[in-house]
Amino acid sequence: MTDSVLLTADTVATGSELLRPGWIEVRGPEILGVGAGAPPSHGRVRELGNVVVTPGFVDTHVHGGGGGSFTSAAEVGPVADFHARHGTTTLLASLVSAPPDELLRQTAALAELVADGVIAGIHLEGPWLSTHRCGAHDPAALRDPESGELDRLLAAGAGAIRMVTLAPERPGALSAVARIVAEGAVAAVGHTEATYEQTRAAIDVGATVGTHLFNAMAPVHHREPGPVIALLEDPRVTVELIADRVHLHPSLYRQVAGLVGINRVSLVTDAMAAAGMPDGDYRLGSLPVRVDAGVARVAGTETIAGSTATMDRVFANAVADGGPGGDAELLAAVRAACVNPARALGLSPRGLVAGAGADLVVLDTDLVVSAVMRDGRWLPVD
Repeated sequence: MTDSVLLTADTVATGSELLRPGWIEVRGPEILGVGAGAPPSHGRVRELGNVVVTPGFVDTHVHGGGGGSFTSAAEVGPVADFHARHGTTTLLASLVSAPPDELLRQTAALAELVADGVIAGIHLEGPWLSTHRCGAHDPAALRDPESGELDRLLAAGAGAIRMVTLAPERPGALSAVARIVAEGAVAAVGHTEATYEQTRAAIDVGATVGTHLFNAMAPVHHREPGPVIALLEDPRVTVELIADRVHLHPSLYRQVAGLVGINRVSLVTDAMAAAGMPDGDYRLGSLPVRVDAGVARVAGTETIAGSTATMDRVFANAVADGGPGGDAELLAAVRAACVNPARALGLSPRGLVAGAGADLVVLDTDLVVSAVMRDGRWLPVD
């Protein structure tokens, strides 16, 4: 049996509390114990020093990174490794809208990689989205949810589809939500022009996630509050926020976190292939994308096309933008980047607790990643 190692750090953020100082005992892929103060006297000790140790980040909305995209099965492993170097030890592969045969092929290919443990699941972002709020989805690929296509996709996913984003105002959407939930996946509301009442109807039949809240949604109006208010006010819903300071003003992260509480916010990157890459020309699905000054837009337009962010960046932004930047903000960001997205998607619980997987991130005093452990193994970092 592999010997255990005791990691000590000035701050250990377990996901529910901050331990100063703290220790984590790891053996192989499992955490054996976590505590405050001096570590137990047994086992090898590795002193990490003046750092913050958090659970591994969980990104449930990401399309690519490091120059690669999840639409190509050959690029999935390198994309997952790229994000792991930035602290994301668990991620879903998000697919944009595509023609039926192409989406079916992509889903089947990714399902095999889920079975192999390369990624944690598949997120279908579309094709059942609003043409008025399509964002960086090809309008020609958008359509109403049809039971036959949905059944074929779920069958091809073989249990690997963990979330489906759709617009509840499309004909057949409420039936699709019920079918998705019955299959054990999560239904999410996004890319939508839905009214408040239509969004409430989707929640009442099982939708429990708001996909990148505010972005690609009908805005709040004082006589038609729309999807944003419906998603915010329902305690059953977890709301995604892209805290990259491009998709959202920092004050919105702070206000939403304060309004719904630290347990209902899920930080996501919505990263595409250009994450971690120089400015230039890329693609998101079938659409050409131009990246200038780190901002991705559909070529020739002002439409934002995903992000170039990684989870370490949105995590640090969340700590800074959540308030004064003290313990409360750090703890909230840990929950939003690690604990909440896993819970919202029905993944195994994440956190630095006995019995959990040995996935953790070591951050320096500026919240820059200095080391990452996945399944008990240290990974190279950028």
